[in-house]
Amino acid sequence: MNKSWTDIASLVEGYKTGKLSPTTVVEYYLERIHKLNPELNAYLTVTEDLAKQQAKELEKKLAEIDSFPLFGVPVAFKDLYQTQGIKTTAGSKVLENYIGQYNATAVQRYIDAGAIVLGKLNCDAWAHGSSGENSDFGPTKNPWNTQYVPGGSSSGSAAAVAADLCLVAAGTDTGGSIRCPASFCSVVGLKPTYGRVSRYGIIAMASSLDSIGHITGSVADSARVLAVTAGVDPKDATTSTQPVPDYPASLATSLKGVRIGIPKEYLRLGSTMTEGMDKEVEQLTDAAIDQLQKLGAIVSQVSLPHTPQSLACYYIIQPAEVSSNLARYDGIRYGHDRSAFGPEAKRRIMLGTYTLSAGYYDAYYKTAQKVRTLVVEDFDKAFERVDLIVAPVMPHLPFKIGEKVADPMSLYLEDILTVPVNLAGLPAISLPCGFSQTKLPVGFQLIGPKFSEQKLFAAAQAYELATPFHEQHPSL
Repeated sequence: MNKSWTDIASLVEGYKTGKLSPTTVVEYYLERIHKLNPELNAYLTVTEDLAKQQAKELEKKLAEIDSFPLFGVPVAFKDLYQTQGIKTTAGSKVLENYIGQYNATAVQRYIDAGAIVLGKLNCDAWAHGSSGENSDFGPTKNPWNTQYVPGGSSSGSAAAVAADLCLVAAGTDTGGSIRCPASFCSVVGLKPTYGRVSRYGIIAMASSLDSIGHITGSVADSARVLAVTAGVDPKDATTSTQPVPDYPASLATSLKGVRIGIPKEYLRLGSTMTEGMDKEVEQLTDAAIDQLQKLGAIVSQVSLPHTPQSLACYYIIQPAEVSSNLARYDGIRYGHDRSAFGPEAKRRIMLGTYTLSAGYYDAYYKTAQKVRTLVVEDFDKAFERVDLIVAPVMPHLPFKIGEKVADPMSLYLEDILTVPVNLAGLPAISLPCGFSQTKLPVGFQLIGPKFSEQKLFAAAQAYELATPFHEQHPSL
């Protein structure tokens, strides 16, 4: 069939007018998955029968369409999300045959809102990685150039949306794992405030850092999805009791009077942290900032002085929590034994166990938590002067598959611009801002204070409507 929709709103309008049916839409996506996934490796599991069944059930509810905010929206989930009766692997051979016993809260909210489940998406095993190459089931490939990585760890999520293998893809962001692949694949990636979306039923990486978000083709779709997934969950004590705003209503076309800060540690002052930043990334980010100013934003410089220490802080706290969370996978109740862990999981378990061990806890883990407090205070002070902060997502362009796999340290350093947001528990959104001379995507991020997703959506929507990048798609 010829595709007649571009986003959730036009899809739902097609259902209302009778030009589309959930069944034909599902058939469209399944056909593309069968055609393109063997090359892209974005899906680990395709739930074809379930998707067709859900489509049939929705066709009986067309008269109630306005009661379902995601009516007939084809969705796929990063394979960290527990899905009842569906294989849930976390991208690891430890769980290669594990069948989920219940739905994660976020999954259930998607389904209750009328979404159709297309399957489970590839990811770095246990979400450990920035490239998608650490999956035990092979790397996902970037739809813009299959020789390149799509970013990680939500690699399959970004690739699937960019390649039009689903309309919405759920992901997780512990140190940039939604924003990185969104940037590398030229799609929209939202990392909500920590605790805005329930973590219940999602395989944990680092519990004090994990944020549950999503990847979409547009800002409006991102706002619509967060309105469904956000909110308190009695099964997750870290979820906020703050009411969920009407996020779609916050979308705007102007940035007049919005104060946006540029961290001097990130851009333009040639600091030691970013002196290795790719020139094209810097130029495209500068162009995005110029566009924000043209839309009425007031841009000024701010300082986040502890940013250079944030990466070291993150790579102490995160492996410590990883080692604790992975201790439950012993092969006794389910899954394979610990010999099935891949090299990156073993590396993080050893690092985390070391930093938590007697004699080193105070020197490393406790000190890192103190630095984390300083990072939080840096952002608090900056947001006294500005409404939002703008920054690149990644310091470099997407790199070739295999280019950095033998150098874990260089991959860790790629997270320098994303991990401070997770340490502080803030929301951020990645937006496409152009392409390199070699036609590789680049994204930038807007960062806000806690629970400022409405501000993020408004600013992001204004930028998106003024630029053409979200309308460009890979040739597949």
